[in-house]
Amino acid sequence: MLRTATIAALAAALASPALAQENPSTGGWTFGAGAATDNRSKDASKSDGDPYAWALAEWTSADGLFYVSPGAETIKAGGSRLEADLTAGVRPQAAGFDLDLSTTHKWRLGADAGYDDDYWEFTANVSRSIGPAKARLQLQHSPDGGGSTEAWTWVEARVGWDFTDKLGGTIALGRREQDNAPDYTGWNAGVTYAFTRQLELDVRYHSTNVDDLGRQYDDALVAGISVYF
Repeated sequence: MLRTATIAALAAALASPALAQENPSTGGWTFGAGAATDNRSKDASKSDGDPYAWALAEWTSADGLFYVSPGAETIKAGGSRLEADLTAGVRPQAAGFDLDLSTTHKWRLGADAGYDDDYWEFTANVSRSIGPAKARLQLQHSPDGGGSTEAWTWVEARVGWDFTDKLGGTIALGRREQDNAPDYTGWNAGVTYAFTRQLELDVRYHSTNVDDLGRQYDDALVAGISVYF
């Protein structure tokens, strides 16, 4: 039921007409890189609980609506130690909400023979900010995930608060349903501190309701640093 409802919501979001941004940007390229004590995605580890590094680039159109973003991150899955991805999407605004609708193709490089090393993800984010308060609803779906995981769907609600112009906190609760892998509920809570406009530190606690399935689903306190230019 969750997967059916989520796919329908994603289809409706992707079919909606794109609206121009109210505040056009100058567009062009931006870059980012970082590292953290664990690679957490949807509150589960992609690096078996070990530290990881990541890098990305993003090209945005002059009006801020369209973007393309290649990236890479270190992982531990199926013999692969590096996952590359390419994302294309749009960021329209509608009725006071910010939308981010994207398609991503991911490759797990150097994976073992016979391992399913590439997959697609479709994402729809709906966000709203009112003063220091922020909220986001995220819907993600893959028709066939990496490795032995087949179709999966992730739904997450996140709320946040900017305590100062440098310090903000967020709490998120999500649910993942997947074929040929455990269904689970995950949550995280943490703070982000911006040393400068380009340099950020994030400290976050992640947890799931899955027990006794290895470090992938263990609770973890994760610290990460990010730089953008």
